[in-house]
Amino acid sequence: MKRVITFVFAVMIAMAVSAQVDFRHVSFKEALAAAQNEGKLVFVDCYTEWCGPCKMMATKEFVKKEAGDYFNVKFVNFKIDMEKGEGPEVGKKYDVNAFPTFLILEPNGDLRGRLVGAAPIDKFIEKVEAAMKEEKGLPWYQKSSAAVSVILSS
Repeated sequence: MKRVITFVFAVMIAMAVSAQVDFRHVSFKEALAAAQNEGKLVFVDCYTEWCGPCKMMATKEFVKKEAGDYFNVKFVNFKIDMEKGEGPEVGKKYDVNAFPTFLILEPNGDLRGRLVGAAPIDKFIEKVEAAMKEEKGLPWYQKSSAAVSVILSS
């Protein structure tokens, strides 16, 4: 009986752990390579240790089952402290000046979307979806502004 209870308890813990967002502990370059190999986008959590909203997302939102169900399927998830290691370089490259900032990157490193600030996970997922849409997402705005620039300069 003790074995059965121990087994059930272990399975429950494993299920709880697997429900959260799986942030990989790799370099930025390795995250991009993994996304290329897996046919996924990269979701980057740009945080600092002192940022309250960053901590709230990490401890209250990204640990929820619906967060894991959404992000682990679509993305290679990567967290980076913007004040240490590769953080300052990545921050400069993607113009990260507020925390938390979340980047959605193509496997080649091109920026597909950006979100700034914390939100409950259901609202946050809605914002991520909107940022990734072909129409009205960042690539759409970039193409639109390029077209406007060409028209204005003609």
